Amino acid sequence: MLCKALRPLMLGALLASSVVHADVVPLDRVVAIVDNDVVMQSQLDQRLREVRATIQKRGAPLPPEHVLTQQVLERLIIENIQLQIGDRSGIRITDEELNQAMGTIAQRNNMSLDQFRAALAHDGLSYDDAREQVRREMVISRVRQRRVAERTQVSEQEVQNFLASDMGKIQLSEEYRLANILIPVPDGASPETVQAAGRQATELYQQLKQGADFGQLAVSRSAGDNALEGGEIGWRKAAQLPSPFDSMVGSLAVGDVTEPVRTPGGYIILKLEEKRGGSKMLRDEVHVRHILLKPSEIRSDEETQRLAEKLYERIQAGESFSELAKKYSEDPGSKLNGGDLNWVDPESLVPEFREVMNNAPQGQVTKPFRSPFGWHVLEVLGRRATDSSDKFREQQAAQTLRARKYDEELQAWLRQIRDEAYVEIKQ
Repeated sequence: MLCKALRPLMLGALLASSVVHADVVPLDRVVAIVDNDVVMQSQLDQRLREVRATIQKRGAPLPPEHVLTQQVLERLIIENIQLQIGDRSGIRITDEELNQAMGTIAQRNNMSLDQFRAALAHDGLSYDDAREQVRREMVISRVRQRRVAERTQVSEQEVQNFLASDMGKIQLSEEYRLANILIPVPDGASPETVQAAGRQATELYQQLKQGADFGQLAVSRSAGDNALEGGEIGWRKAAQLPSPFDSMVGSLAVGDVTEPVRTPGGYIILKLEEKRGGSKMLRDEVHVRHILLKPSEIRSDEETQRLAEKLYERIQAGESFSELAKKYSEDPGSKLNGGDLNWVDPESLVPEFREVMNNAPQGQVTKPFRSPFGWHVLEVLGRRATDSSDKFREQQAAQTLRARKYDEELQAWLRQIRDEAYVEIKQ
């Protein structure tokens, strides 16, 4: 009887449901098939909104809609291919890593996490969507590290050739962070006007020599377009400065100011705020060894982490770090040396590795941690400060050359995976 009583209600509900479904408009659709995955219209619409907002913030005109849509769709296709490679390779981003990344982004923008959420909402963006995009970018970054960065090699001969070249000498020469004060002299000014400007510049120079604040004087007296920034003009190499400053700046000590110099635009006083590079450089170095384990197609990120934790426990129980590194480490450059990286410049390492290394007590093995290369266990064996000017210049040269090669390799690799993928765009 209960069934009989309910049957009319169920029939009515079904009829009402059929009427509702007749008016339903699909909210999403597939816009591209990419190997074993798809790109949805909602993804394309979301990315288009983000790109439009970015372009408008820069004050640049938007390209035609069909051009923008094609560009964004192609970007999503390339990202999708890389994400599938990451998935097959066992690359996973944990919630802890993702939360840390979001916190870092907020800090870089001088915001708390709540303020960052509010800022995204103000721009019409969802925090969850932003979080998902960061996750995708982290996966793609690790895929590129594994497939591109690790095969980008620079030979010692290439480094030496670069150091000996004119381009290398210019790029690796000493740099100066400068500020200036400009007392203007109009075109065609009378001798009296020029003399008055000269006296004003000399007066300011005397005040500076007596301890006056350069930034405050720049704000109140300079006619330069950087006056409101305290006269800051940023980092410059000597070759980028007009004469006679190109020859004067090398003899200045940090904090020194030049006497007023007459230029076509007026009298300029220059201050050296900071310098870097040059012929002598004391740098901190760390003697460190590590064991590296990489996730792969046959070992997931979680399994790799568990193996790293087991090795850490075995070292804590007294087993030899060196022997375990020789047996298990997947860093070909240090494996045969028991994981020993020798003395390294912290700035040459990825941030995740550098941060753990800098905070690790000497002689104490760290708990497993993640970097773009995989899972590490490390031990700091020593620390020192050394004059590594030549070595530092070689490292800078190697980094410059590696960056060039990486960009070339990356573009070639992206074209390769795009050509090899099955892509069907739905009109």
